[in-house]
Amino acid sequence: MNSINRINDGSSTERLQSLDVYRGLIMVALAFNNFGLATTAGEYLKETPGSGFWQAVQYQFSHCEWVGCSFWDMIQPSFMFMVGVSMAYSYVKRHAQGDSWSSMLGHAMVRAIVLCFLGVFLISNGKPATNWSLMNVLTQIGLGYTFLFLLWRKPAWFQLIVAAALLCGTWALYNYLAPSKTELAQLAGDRGVSLEWADEHLAAVGAPWHKNANIGHVIDVWLLNKLPQEKPFEASSGGYQTINFIPSLATMLFGLMCGELLRSRRSPQAKLVWLLIAGSIGIALGLAWHWQGCPIVKRLWTPSWALFSTGICCLILMILYGVIDVAGFRTWCFPLVVVGMNSIAIYVMGMLLRGWTAGALRTHLGPDIFLLAGDKWAPCLQATMVGCCFWLACWWMYRNKIFVRI
Repeated sequence: MNSINRINDGSSTERLQSLDVYRGLIMVALAFNNFGLATTAGEYLKETPGSGFWQAVQYQFSHCEWVGCSFWDMIQPSFMFMVGVSMAYSYVKRHAQGDSWSSMLGHAMVRAIVLCFLGVFLISNGKPATNWSLMNVLTQIGLGYTFLFLLWRKPAWFQLIVAAALLCGTWALYNYLAPSKTELAQLAGDRGVSLEWADEHLAAVGAPWHKNANIGHVIDVWLLNKLPQEKPFEASSGGYQTINFIPSLATMLFGLMCGELLRSRRSPQAKLVWLLIAGSIGIALGLAWHWQGCPIVKRLWTPSWALFSTGICCLILMILYGVIDVAGFRTWCFPLVVVGMNSIAIYVMGMLLRGWTAGALRTHLGPDIFLLAGDKWAPCLQATMVGCCFWLACWWMYRNKIFVRI
């Protein structure tokens, strides 16, 4: 990256290596299945349930049951935030190559449709019929992607107003259209929430934000049963909702704004300061809204979660941008860049080939290959070895300049 292309506003279209590294970090965590650490921690906790270390490991490498934030919870918001950052660069490059606005809009619409169907295809793997669910990260990105494009190149103040409207609108939707007890009683099934689980995780949570007892769940029971389902949809086992794409569009929009900041004429030092400010404000506003009754719940993508998680994403991007693109410490990045430049490919491998790859490793290296470090560490060793196979595939693709794009 020795030269910088410029368009008529004077901003840069140079490839942002810190973004590739950030994407690589996230995809390695996914492809390596969190290195099996959550399962390994669970095995140790069976023997020593009071171990603070293993409790912390299990918490950080698992999704929070409801309220809260762990490292594993930051995977999806990082993914969606980076979609916005990438858009700031990719469509400027297309514009510089002569693409018209209408052709770019068409490309965005096609990409949105492909992402939605790819998400459905991947979550249907191993199922007897197509799983018409719209909560997967790819389908969520696809549902919001065209709207994100329509906000591209709009003034920052306008984008901020739209983001605020999306978050405030989501808050109002959950609070003022909350289903009554009668409406909930009419929905099929028990909605996958036991009294014990509710007592433990929902006691301090306002009624509009309860698992599978909110407006998002009501919409899904109506919407998803309009699609060809193997059996009637009753509830999401994890409490995820299709309308999460509305507040998560704000996450992507904040990413787009950060991408435009990094492309701007501002000095690298000023960009770092702005990312620090944006990250700090996002975290502070998310916590403030949480304390005012809108809980930080990733599974519902509550407005407070959107702000809080975006703040963390800004700080991560700030650190990587400062270390890699400003200070120039890049040698260590190569293993992550290899993955970051083929994120779709390794994501698909992780979704489709994890079990097959583990079986192949047992076939060729022996049935006890994952037991070399003992029973408790078998999940960790298996996840790591399988992930390394996926990394080697990405490395081969990188060397041969094969990059999967949508």
